[in-house]
Amino acid sequence: YYCPYLVILYVMLRLENSKKDPLFWNTWAQHTLKNALTLQKLNQNTAKNLILFLGDGMGIPTVTAARILKGQLSGLSGEETQLEMDKFPFVALSKTYNTNAQVSDSAGTATAYLCGVKANEGTVGVSAAAVRSQCNTTQGNEVTSILRWAKEAGKSVGIVTTTRVNHATPSAAYAHCVDRDWFSDGEMPAEAVQAGCKDIARQLFENIPNIDVIMGGGRKYMFPKNQSDVEYPGEKKHFGTRKDGRNLVEEWTNRMKNKVSSKYVWNKKELLSLNPNNVDYILGLFEPGDLPYNLERNTETDPSLTEMVELAIKILRKNPRGFYLLVEGGRIDHGHHEGKAKQALHEAVEMDRAIGRADLITSIYDTMTVVTADHSHMFNFGGYTPRGNTIFGLAPMLSDVDQKPFTAILYGNGPGFKVINGLRENVSTLDYQENNYQAQSAVPLRMETHGGEDVAVFAKGPMAHLLHGVHEQNYIPHVMAYAACIGQNRDHCMSSSGAFSLSPALPSMAALLTLTRLLC
Repeated sequence: YYCPYLVILYVMLRLENSKKDPLFWNTWAQHTLKNALTLQKLNQNTAKNLILFLGDGMGIPTVTAARILKGQLSGLSGEETQLEMDKFPFVALSKTYNTNAQVSDSAGTATAYLCGVKANEGTVGVSAAAVRSQCNTTQGNEVTSILRWAKEAGKSVGIVTTTRVNHATPSAAYAHCVDRDWFSDGEMPAEAVQAGCKDIARQLFENIPNIDVIMGGGRKYMFPKNQSDVEYPGEKKHFGTRKDGRNLVEEWTNRMKNKVSSKYVWNKKELLSLNPNNVDYILGLFEPGDLPYNLERNTETDPSLTEMVELAIKILRKNPRGFYLLVEGGRIDHGHHEGKAKQALHEAVEMDRAIGRADLITSIYDTMTVVTADHSHMFNFGGYTPRGNTIFGLAPMLSDVDQKPFTAILYGNGPGFKVINGLRENVSTLDYQENNYQAQSAVPLRMETHGGEDVAVFAKGPMAHLLHGVHEQNYIPHVMAYAACIGQNRDHCMSSSGAFSLSPALPSMAALLTLTRLLC
């Protein structure tokens, strides 16, 4: 049995001439229309489980280019390919600015889509009343995250990232810190430590007791200064950074001893040897810093994002009350900052692979899944490339100004700006499809910058239709909490059948008065 869509896809791939026949395009569009009509019956179930996939720096141009790459990796022209996120029925746009920045950073945005409150750039888990790097503005300005709301509701919770577990995105789920760079006390100014501010690594273990799943990088921030790393014992750059002498991994292990189902792992072999039915708590720290790019990953020692996500869900879903899982494809952002589009796009494809794996082991009926980005980048591709042009290839023309070729992928700024003898570098003399090739940029910078445009929000599952149109970024956790009946959104969850009452939770009079003052 083949559904009509698969038949159409087969024809499209095998019969090139079909693309010239209006019947092909009309049939495909009609099939899409029939699918869209089924969405008129909204999924208003209670979301038992919540999953947020965050592609750090995954702007809309990155999504499109990753789609083409995914198809080309399978031998197709690429443009007609569907990413897993493309299959989600509801799509919105998110406005990513910080309270003090038109073009945002990953810390202030993480506070928005995790804590429901817009914040200043460089700060995590605190309101806009907190000032970056000023320790004394922390107390009283803390804001809590949806991960905490889920934990307090009895759900299991997890964090999976390809960056350090104490990097900007994951840290907003558990920390309250006025500086995203305070990874350990070794990166903090002495006066901040003396004033009582806590580093982010310490907060990971102290703020929300017993986060069920923690996986990513960042080992060195957990160990005493100058302690050698288990994987790279001779490399000083990977030594521990903590000045307080604490071994946070050992402390976690000792604290969890009475929970016989807890495991600390630091490599892929240890991770994949675990039976998720026998593990309730896992701390996996696979690198001293960030995990390697997927293209450079040692497949024997370093787990992929997909492998981490699959194990995380299998551990978390054992809780009859459900779970909340934050998944970050964090190195999309790093690839773009370095001007290495190939690295960034392969990271995006790997995150999409993880989204597909999550789909296979969860149900749309009780699991709300949201895919979005924190911000975009100064990345784009164009140049009137023909259908099927390799995404990393040349445009089909020379510049009509300097008579030189150019790649389809370009950056508005970044390290790819090269001038030789006063002229733009001739890319045809370079291996522009090499993994670490830095695409040309218009403005020279050591590191490419974020972009300020809106980013996409893809949603499926219970109450996914509430993500529609154009929203402020801080709206996202409010919708997810509403779908799961956690946090401040519980008044509509009185039905014993498990279905939602459609009447919205009314805000308090105090909140209405506050909003009135802000708007008037």
